[in-house]
Amino acid sequence: MNHFGRTRVSLDELYKGILQHDRLMLSKAITIIESRRADDIAKSVELLDKIAPYTGGGVRIGITGVPGVGKSSFIETLGLRLANQNHRLAVLSVDPSSARTGGSILGDKTRMEKLSHHSNAFIRPSPAGNSLGGVHYKTRETILLCEAAGFDTIIVETVGVGQSETAVKDMVDCFLLLMLSGGGDELQGIKRGIMEMADIIAINKADGDNIKPAQRTRKMLQNAIHLFPPHDINWVVPVLLCSALQEEGITEIWKSVENFISTSKDEGFFKINRQTQNAYWFEQLVNEEIRRSYFDQERMNHYESIKAQIASNELGVRKGLQKLFGD
Repeated sequence: MNHFGRTRVSLDELYKGILQHDRLMLSKAITIIESRRADDIAKSVELLDKIAPYTGGGVRIGITGVPGVGKSSFIETLGLRLANQNHRLAVLSVDPSSARTGGSILGDKTRMEKLSHHSNAFIRPSPAGNSLGGVHYKTRETILLCEAAGFDTIIVETVGVGQSETAVKDMVDCFLLLMLSGGGDELQGIKRGIMEMADIIAINKADGDNIKPAQRTRKMLQNAIHLFPPHDINWVVPVLLCSALQEEGITEIWKSVENFISTSKDEGFFKINRQTQNAYWFEQLVNEEIRRSYFDQERMNHYESIKAQIASNELGVRKGLQKLFGD
């Protein structure tokens, strides 16, 4: 028996099911990808190798923004529009995990109820766990599975905006930052580094009494963008207004995404960016494997002990490093 309550599916069943756009098999494959069981890890390596020729054809879009900006509502409104236009859309939504249990809220299928029932859409929530960057550590591999299953548009919705949230930038083709109009603090604590990485900025909830504040925020951001380093391609980051609730401005945002992807491909950046991301992904996995293979339980306990001493100023950082690898 396995996670699904019946005989474990074979590698061949998963492979054929994914290529036949079988959503159940895709879901099972993602569960295996996310598993830490030794046999599942071995199976996932083989599966990813087999589907490799069928990956890379999707457009990968990262969407981030502070909690409360309306990411899920925005994605549902945009997603329904794309799905109704015969795009096949996969939404990989990373939910906050419980700090105590490691469990996940996994509420996006509830928040995107209409989209989750659309025949052209697939929503997969995954717990962020201890991964950095607001994205699950297997998100990259899940993207590949979705592309092999025929999804042409992949949206990665992140937990929120934080210092390491920009990890999503390293796995997508277009990075969209959702913002709100602010009262006294238009930037809402968003770090300049995240804004500098955005390919498109959209101010959501620009409706009703909030239209004028949104317009002021837009002007302020447009002025700020000129102070940022130039983009990798011939592209001026657009600052757009939208209302997911009123379904306004969504078409313009999607046109900007299409224009960005087109410009990126025309200038050769799209391919180079994908290659750079693959190399970075490999480097991450190497570092993770080195850490995993070195830190057995005894060494991990030793590491945690030294870290606690450093935190309490009982030990210097350099001395702690020497103690960790010298003892």
